[in-house]
Amino acid sequence: MRLIGTGPLTGIVERIFAAGGCGAEEAGRIARHLVDSNLCGHDSHGVVRTRRYIDFLRAGTVFPGRSAELVFDGGSLLVIDGQFGFGQTIGEQAMDLLAERAKATGIALVTIRRSGHLGRLGDWAERLAGHGLVSLHFLNTTGLGLMVTPFGGSDRRLSPSPLAICVPVEGRDPILLDITTAMTAEGKLLVAKNKGEPVAPGIIVDKAGQPTTDPADFYAGGAILPFGGHRGAGLNILTDILSGALSGGGCTAPGVTVLENTMTSIAIDVNRLPDRAAYAAEILRFSGWVKESPPADPAAPVLLPGEVEAATRRRRAAEGIPIDDATWGDIRAAAASVGLLEADIDAMVPDAGP
Repeated sequence: MRLIGTGPLTGIVERIFAAGGCGAEEAGRIARHLVDSNLCGHDSHGVVRTRRYIDFLRAGTVFPGRSAELVFDGGSLLVIDGQFGFGQTIGEQAMDLLAERAKATGIALVTIRRSGHLGRLGDWAERLAGHGLVSLHFLNTTGLGLMVTPFGGSDRRLSPSPLAICVPVEGRDPILLDITTAMTAEGKLLVAKNKGEPVAPGIIVDKAGQPTTDPADFYAGGAILPFGGHRGAGLNILTDILSGALSGGGCTAPGVTVLENTMTSIAIDVNRLPDRAAYAAEILRFSGWVKESPPADPAAPVLLPGEVEAATRRRRAAEGIPIDDATWGDIRAAAASVGLLEADIDAMVPDAGP
């Protein structure tokens, strides 16, 4: 395990993608999004993805320099084809267009098909919060993410299908819920496997449908359980429909060999409300009411959605981002695969800290 500062880690990842064929602007964009996921504690969607992204690039299943193509413009209803470009690029372009339309109409929806991996869903919610917009997001992987068992089932039938809801709060961090409808994101299993650590009971089953805590059993053909039993399974199915069917990219299906993300995002311009001040005041009142509940554990105060990530971002920005040895080895391997010297990558990392 090592601590790497935000700047050096971003520089390393940016250099890898530039060497892999991305333009300077896109390489920097991908690196910033991946590192920011680590900053806020979502390591499953952070730099652990570097080698996979490079593998996709080298296999020709994701392409540098692609842009979001608007294939249907219904004013407040937009359909975008990502042309299998990097999700960090397609996502930024789609969210900026969505923000423009939501501000013009009060509420707007964009649905995306054929995008590369879109990364941490909360990224897009935060981007819209920066415009003062409330947003809801639904995402699927069409089938390459076939890794979740339906409620009452025992094999892989569903994608993790995350969803996010974000409410900006003036002068404060946004209230942000960013969850997978499975018990865990697959990337968290990868992180645990890299660290040689078990996962908690009740998260995964092995290929025979039996409970296990060894993440290696998942990669040997096991499956992730939906969270909350039938409730999480129901959210999973509807998230898949709202992203896959609505975009035209397709819901989760067997036999898919290329990673394709579809995503539907809805943005609401609350600044158009007749009493914006009352709305803002009610959020603050309600948030305070919730947080003032006496904690069951005096050392663990009641938190709003997103507060853990915000605190983690501040701490890691100051102290550095922890990178386990297996993930660091994958980053070095990705660098070597695009012609960079591992020694040069190593030289970019100070011993610890930012």
